[in-house]
Amino acid sequence: MNPSRRRLLTAAAVAPVLVGTAPRAAAAEAARRQGVLPVPTVEADWRRVAEVLGRSGTMAGGSVYRVRFARQDLPVTTYGVTLFLGSYAAFTRYEDSRTLLMGSLAVTESELQHAIDALTIGGLDVTAVHKHLPAHEPAMWWVHFHGHDEDPAALAHGVKAALAVTTTPSVPPPASEPTVDLDIAAIEDALNVKGVNDSGIHRFTFNRRETVTDHGRVLPPATGMTTLISFYPVGARRAAVNGDLVMTAGEVRNVLAALRRGGIDVVELHNHGLTEEPRLFFAHFWAIDDGVNLARALRAALDATDTTPSV
Repeated sequence: MNPSRRRLLTAAAVAPVLVGTAPRAAAAEAARRQGVLPVPTVEADWRRVAEVLGRSGTMAGGSVYRVRFARQDLPVTTYGVTLFLGSYAAFTRYEDSRTLLMGSLAVTESELQHAIDALTIGGLDVTAVHKHLPAHEPAMWWVHFHGHDEDPAALAHGVKAALAVTTTPSVPPPASEPTVDLDIAAIEDALNVKGVNDSGIHRFTFNRRETVTDHGRVLPPATGMTTLISFYPVGARRAAVNGDLVMTAGEVRNVLAALRRGGIDVVELHNHGLTEEPRLFFAHFWAIDDGVNLARALRAALDATDTTPSV
């Protein structure tokens, strides 16, 4: 056989294999170009973090270890509704063996400056300080923080030091799922997504569709790059709703307009981080009304964002 023809036949034989694998390889390479990728972990990988913090966390999305710190010591009242707030810390390991920490502390006004001092002394960056609620008692602030280290236990020590200057209970509350006095089926139908019963609060989470990076690292949604909507039952199928909608700059105007058309108060508009790409903004909101009416108004605001329900 002619050598040139042999080479052509050989190329033709392997071409289907190359075509079949090319899209998958290209997608993986595109994701890698956007930043360092997180690696899958399991709860056992975070044993030292749990030991430092004195409690276990849970895995989210296969790569983020989230630890929650409920402020059950501190009922907060907003317009006659009693809320129980909390803090969290999210740990993510990356391909270069470094761990990223992102989180938020819910603190009283008297604890605020001490918490900021403890975070900075512990080597963590404070990335935002602001309110999440309208008029409320006692006065609360939220402190967002960020850090990265080769040793995740070192990051956990920074969080522990900040918690130590607050009255956050050292033992988590017992798990519970009390009945939620709301028309859950109709609310979920209006939002077109299933929620979860979180200790009597019905919650919904939505993720950004685009890849978000920070300091050259791809951020999984569970690090805090999400929309969170919480329905608190207040009786007679009415709800207090609060939470925050995550947006890019070009979405802000339409989201705020949709909230206001639906009778929902805008409480805060701000960033939670310093250097994420694309730049993200969070609109915190509040309203008390029929739960289904609120869900319809929030659906309109969600439709103005490029988000998808968390799975």
